[in-house]
Amino acid sequence: MVCPAKGALKRMKHFNQFRLRRQAAYQKLFSARALCLAGFLIMPALLFNPLIIFRIAQFLFFWFLAWLSGKKNNPLVTLLIILGIVVFNLIVPYGRVLFSLGPFRITLGALSAGIQRAVTLEGLIMLSRVSIRQDLKIPGGLGELIGESFRMFTLITEKKQRITRKNFIGDIDNLMIELSGEGEEAAEAAPLPAMDKKPRRIAGFIILAAAVLLAWLPWGFIFGIFRIPG
Repeated sequence: MVCPAKGALKRMKHFNQFRLRRQAAYQKLFSARALCLAGFLIMPALLFNPLIIFRIAQFLFFWFLAWLSGKKNNPLVTLLIILGIVVFNLIVPYGRVLFSLGPFRITLGALSAGIQRAVTLEGLIMLSRVSIRQDLKIPGGLGELIGESFRMFTLITEKKQRITRKNFIGDIDNLMIELSGEGEEAAEAAPLPAMDKKPRRIAGFIILAAAVLLAWLPWGFIFGIFRIPG
């Protein structure tokens, strides 16, 4: 009889190995600059999207890209953040009342605004995790500062689960001290294989171009280029 704890550990090890294989493929296929450029091309497609349903679709697409790239992500934490933002927006009701829970009114305007803000924020976080890599180098002093800011943001989003409500300030303080410590970059960054094979670069550019087109696909429906059947 297999011990349930051992079975769970074995499954976790298997999932982690699968994630590391995805991460290795992500590092081989794409250069840091190509990822950054693709991220900047995709960002306006989300930020200026006027329809909530398409923003949700874009968020799910970015979450899928983050999963494919081997990034650590806790779906429960993401869902709780989204619910927290939505509930916070419901505090100030406006628009048509959908239903009431005692004195608390759920209104269409507040609910729509909350969902839009939540998926936009989480969508940008997922996009940044995919498009900003720790080995990104931008020329010049300003570029170095921007690159370091991107690196710190990426590391913080990777470690956000360590911040708890019980010791909120202390956890943030400890995390910032750790991130600013010497050798943090070397400790956190996985060794990147040499990007010397041209076919891999070409395949990476094709995949990134497809991702950019898919991110902008909802705008085809917004402008009436495509039509939803029925």
